[in-house]
Amino acid sequence: MRAARRPAVRLPPLVPFGGTLEPDGDYDGLEFREVDLAGQDGAGARFLDCALTGCALDGTALPHARLLDSVLTGIRGVGTGLAEATLRDVELVDARLGGTQLHGAVLERVLVRGGKFDCPNLRGARLRDVVFEGCVLVEPDFAGARLERVEFVDCTVKGADFGGAALSDVDLRRVAVLDIARGVDQLAGAVISPVQLMDLAPRLAAELGLRVMD
Repeated sequence: MRAARRPAVRLPPLVPFGGTLEPDGDYDGLEFREVDLAGQDGAGARFLDCALTGCALDGTALPHARLLDSVLTGIRGVGTGLAEATLRDVELVDARLGGTQLHGAVLERVLVRGGKFDCPNLRGARLRDVVFEGCVLVEPDFAGARLERVEFVDCTVKGADFGGAALSDVDLRRVAVLDIARGVDQLAGAVISPVQLMDLAPRLAAELGLRVMD
């Protein structure tokens, strides 16, 4: 197993953000603290060396946005749009997000620590060197995604969909609760514990069309 490389974000002195997001905006070295960004359009925007703390992102449109060398803490929102966005060297801490659209996104050297994520859509996304630590993932959709060097540590994963996903060096051994609704047969390239194997055995048998009889 190749371990995931974690981000090492070192923010410079930041300038408070004032105003609203703009499509293709360029945000460098800014602090977004308790800012209500709900419903704003930041499509294609670039965030470099930024800190977003306690911000509301309900319905915020950020498709094709780039978040680089940034820390997001305590953000919250429903329906945040990050389709085909790029997150590189990002720390996401204690977020509460529902229905986040990350399909086709690229996540590289991302640490997701704490928080709860309901129905995140990561279909067709590319995840490399990503760590999910101490968070709750409810019905995460990884269908068709590519996961390389991804670790799940002390997480609760409920109703995950790995249908059509491609996994390489994905470590599931330290998941606190692991429930896979679809795509158990796509777990080649992942590592699980013996206990998890026993828990997944009925679903594996069903996926393979095996009947288990005395």
